[in-house]
Amino acid sequence: MRPPSYVELIQPQPAFRVDGSMHKHAYLSVMNASTTRVRVAVLGASGFAGGELIRLLDAHPDADVTFLGAHGSVGKTLVEVHPNLSSLALGIDVLRDPIAADVAGTADVAFCSLPHGASAALAPSLLEAGVKVIDLAGDFRLPASAYPDWYGFEHPAPDWLGKAVYGLPELFGDQLLGAQLVANPGCFPTSVILGLAPLLSAGLVEPGPIHVDGKTGLSGAGRTQSETTLYASSEESVRPYRVPRHQHTPEMERGLELATGFTPSILFVPHLVPAVRGVVTTSYAPLASGVTTESLTSCLADAYSGRPFVRVMPAGEMVDSKRTRGSNIVELQAVADPRTGTAVVVGALDNLVKGAAGQAIQNLNLILGLDEATALPSLAMYP
Repeated sequence: MRPPSYVELIQPQPAFRVDGSMHKHAYLSVMNASTTRVRVAVLGASGFAGGELIRLLDAHPDADVTFLGAHGSVGKTLVEVHPNLSSLALGIDVLRDPIAADVAGTADVAFCSLPHGASAALAPSLLEAGVKVIDLAGDFRLPASAYPDWYGFEHPAPDWLGKAVYGLPELFGDQLLGAQLVANPGCFPTSVILGLAPLLSAGLVEPGPIHVDGKTGLSGAGRTQSETTLYASSEESVRPYRVPRHQHTPEMERGLELATGFTPSILFVPHLVPAVRGVVTTSYAPLASGVTTESLTSCLADAYSGRPFVRVMPAGEMVDSKRTRGSNIVELQAVADPRTGTAVVVGALDNLVKGAAGQAIQNLNLILGLDEATALPSLAMYP
């Protein structure tokens, strides 16, 4: 039996105690979600993740997109920035400047798919106006002290960082019901944390040092064109970038610490590959004595039994990002190499769905008390 749906979203005061937990009367208006549709704003609607949010939300039975925001595409229509969405009938089609007061007047929940730093500046005004925020950028994933070093800015709203729920539903879903602010995980950390957390908790692998190799398609770099994402530069090219200072490194470490209590040390090397969608991460962790491929696989299978979006591959089978394309699925596999004392844990997902928009909608569903799979595809596009 699923939990009741939380649908009265405009309860800005007094929703939170000083310690960040919710007051009981923030849940006074609980009813079946089928009687109340949630108004949703998509900020950063002109980007790849923003477009995926709009596409997936069109099938949501309990949500209506009521505001489209974008800084660089103000005044353009949705069809101009996303021709593939031309058949949608949203009732709105012009992208607007995401001014907090305008968003708050038309939406109960805001998906912020904005450049790093922009959400941190905008979200506090939305939250204070009673709008729930699901941030797809990295602006609420880390402690305040980490932002100058890893993101290059002083965080403008440090008081909100402690109230943000890290939105990895398979591990932290019990914290999401009624959450006011959710930090949607990055694409690389999603597969790394899901793959390693159960194994660390079970003592099958050691917390470090852990080496992570990542591969991502070009859409992971965003829609803004650069020399590195031009066809002439990327075709037939595989190249590393931001080594060893990629901003997902501390997120992997913190997510695993939140999930397991261990503080791992991670070296992360991401690579850009000539594909549009898809992420594959390969983590190399110290293997505990006597651990086998079968015990690693069984641990993952038990941890995610019944979860609709985690596919644990049987021992001997390999993940494939192609099998996740367009879906909210993450594939996981684990292999023990006793010769080197290493556990090899591999994850694959669609960076725009489970790595961004799909996971954000999964978080929305859990905030509202809905089935987490509502409006989310589990079948991939293939070939």
